[in-house]
Amino acid sequence: MASATTAPTPEAIQAHAESAGVLGFTRAQSVAFLALLVFLAAAPFVLYPYFLMKVLAFALFACAFNLLIGYVGLLSFGHAMFFGMGGYVAGYSAKAWGFTPEVAILFAAVVGAGIGLVAGWIAIRRQGIYFAMITLALSQMIYFFCLQAPFTGGEDGIQGIPRGRFLGIVPLGDDRTMYWLVAGVFLAGFLLVHRIVHSPFGQVMKAIRENEPRATSLGYRTDDYKLAAFVLSATLAGVAGGTKSLALGIATLTDVHWSMSGEVVLMTLLGGLGTVFGPVIGAAVIVTMQNYLAGFGAWVTVIQGVIFVLCVLAFRAGIVGEIGKLLRVRL
Repeated sequence: MASATTAPTPEAIQAHAESAGVLGFTRAQSVAFLALLVFLAAAPFVLYPYFLMKVLAFALFACAFNLLIGYVGLLSFGHAMFFGMGGYVAGYSAKAWGFTPEVAILFAAVVGAGIGLVAGWIAIRRQGIYFAMITLALSQMIYFFCLQAPFTGGEDGIQGIPRGRFLGIVPLGDDRTMYWLVAGVFLAGFLLVHRIVHSPFGQVMKAIRENEPRATSLGYRTDDYKLAAFVLSATLAGVAGGTKSLALGIATLTDVHWSMSGEVVLMTLLGGLGTVFGPVIGAAVIVTMQNYLAGFGAWVTVIQGVIFVLCVLAFRAGIVGEIGKLLRVRL
């Protein structure tokens, strides 16, 4: 990682990427990834698949958000627009047009990429809090569009979304069968994020995060890299939203509301900003809290706020970041 005053040269970036291997896993990350695979394989036989699908969908959403803030340093307050619109278009296309689940998810990815391209082109012209406020404003525009658009169902949302048949062959009505598709989508997205981070493109993203003027002086067109990272993040967020709506059978305004953008920020910071596994852990913690503390009603939000404050004060690197510090490894 570059220091606060330097950025790696193109030769150093290429050498780092080549030395990272096929997926770029360190030894500690390889162990953690193996543990993740074991958990994903055993979890549906121990835990409720419906709950697990929700966790994995939000974990992919958090990974997509972390790609932008953790490795480029761009704080978006509007990522709910990609997640929510992905859920809406996947749900509507599956219910009204009869799209198979894999096509509906791909459609959500395309829509997320399209909105991300437009929003990113507008937002990257500013930095810091101005960038964050522009993304929030654009997200609110999408929210009110979804509130009024006929295909979204307004305040009722899209309910009874059919899961259909995977590739037109495998029925996904059973929760455990659907879980394997969600787990597959999550793993594909997780590995894609990991590969992006450890590619030459990912090293340039980190250089921009550490010292954008230095990266510009080395000849990198930083705005192009930031826009590409924004679109990639939006695409994966759209995939997460589409997967979630198909798995849970519903797409609502909650998914596109500004509070959802706040939740994904909380998930990422709680798990560990700029870490590979942090967003996954953070999403699992937040969704578990929402699920098992639902009986407390509105107090769930208060409890989340208290945990967030404690995390920022005592565990600034997040759960995974602090564990990495204790073990002195990169996770």
